[in-house]
Amino acid sequence: MGGPVAGGARGAPIPVDRSVPGLIVKFGDYPLHHGGVGAIRSLGRLGVPMYAIAEDRCTPAAVSRYLRQAFVWPTAGTEEPERLVEGLLGIGRKIGRPTVLIPTDEEAAVLIAEHQDALAARFLFPCVDAKLPRRLASKQGLHELCAEHGIPSPTGVFPQSYEEIERFAERARFPVVAKNREAFERRSRPAVNGTTRIADREGLLRLARGWGERPGVVLQEYLPREDAEDWIVHAYFDTESTPLAMFTGVKVRSWPPHAGMTANAYIVDNPELADIAARFIKQIGFTGVIDLDLRFDRRDGQYKLLDFNPRMGAQFRLFENEAGIDVVRAMHLDLTGRPVPEGEQLAGRRYIVENIDLAALLAYRRSGYTTPHAPARASGTELAWFAGDDPLPFLTMLARFVRPGAKHLHQLWRARRSATAGRT
Repeated sequence: MGGPVAGGARGAPIPVDRSVPGLIVKFGDYPLHHGGVGAIRSLGRLGVPMYAIAEDRCTPAAVSRYLRQAFVWPTAGTEEPERLVEGLLGIGRKIGRPTVLIPTDEEAAVLIAEHQDALAARFLFPCVDAKLPRRLASKQGLHELCAEHGIPSPTGVFPQSYEEIERFAERARFPVVAKNREAFERRSRPAVNGTTRIADREGLLRLARGWGERPGVVLQEYLPREDAEDWIVHAYFDTESTPLAMFTGVKVRSWPPHAGMTANAYIVDNPELADIAARFIKQIGFTGVIDLDLRFDRRDGQYKLLDFNPRMGAQFRLFENEAGIDVVRAMHLDLTGRPVPEGEQLAGRRYIVENIDLAALLAYRRSGYTTPHAPARASGTELAWFAGDDPLPFLTMLARFVRPGAKHLHQLWRARRSATAGRT
């Protein structure tokens, strides 16, 4: 397959194959996803034709100047796999040529891995053990793999009944953290909304009464933020589980605070952390893009693996090397048989998610928390939404974000006003 050479971020040519398009694959209703916009821009700026699955034609991704076509396909992520596979194949037929699949959520990554044979005729993607992505995305599966390969992770229990939770509550050291055991459930509602910090026994038992006969949660030790640092690893691994692009960074702020999506982060060199990630990937034999969240526990000096996303992370555009390579570009180059240019990561580079970082900044200032490894000054800044060469996704994000956000703030103001009046 031939194609012209496009220029990278540092002016050096990137031997991208423009004859092979990319398709952003996402299942579920979350139109304000900056990771998909970042992937569209990253490959689109190199001349790669880009396509995307979108909830409607007015999502930020759908209006990017670098998108060739948006396939409007509203999904909930709970559909039967066969229906989703058939829908993907239909999109592949419309594109009409081999296309690199770029999943942005666990549902998509797991579906692609578990239906490789059906999808391989029309799409390009890393060939991985079909069962591995689902196991890595599961809190219990990841915990078991960490124990098997000697990777530190927070101490956790996986209760099978309310009675087990009661027994755990009697001996647990609070606070504890509750997370959904599986990354996604096709036939049931999640037990908790993301990472939930539970302060005491009474709070745990009160929540647990709503989890049903078989609680789908993991209860983990809480790593105090004053004794911990949040780190990120993004990388792309080839068929031999060798890293062709490897990056490490520190998370400065997240939203919700200390437990949610990255709002502000920096590239920070951490050879020890890169070595831990590379050894673990080699041991489990993973191929493709990874997004890892780890917490450094100063009490015992260990990096503890919290989450393993077997796909690109929303903040992947933080990470780029001197040759202009990020993990999405590395994957496209490798899957099309092109060399992946090497280079040092751009240490000190900063990433900001505009619509959540201000709220996160205010929350972190109130708590007095600071990140020791954050550089005093950024060497460069990548914004999640705004780009001078592609402004419409930013404006669309504002239109969809500000109105519900203003309504929510108004509701909070009314509730606080009513509470104040009641006390008076």
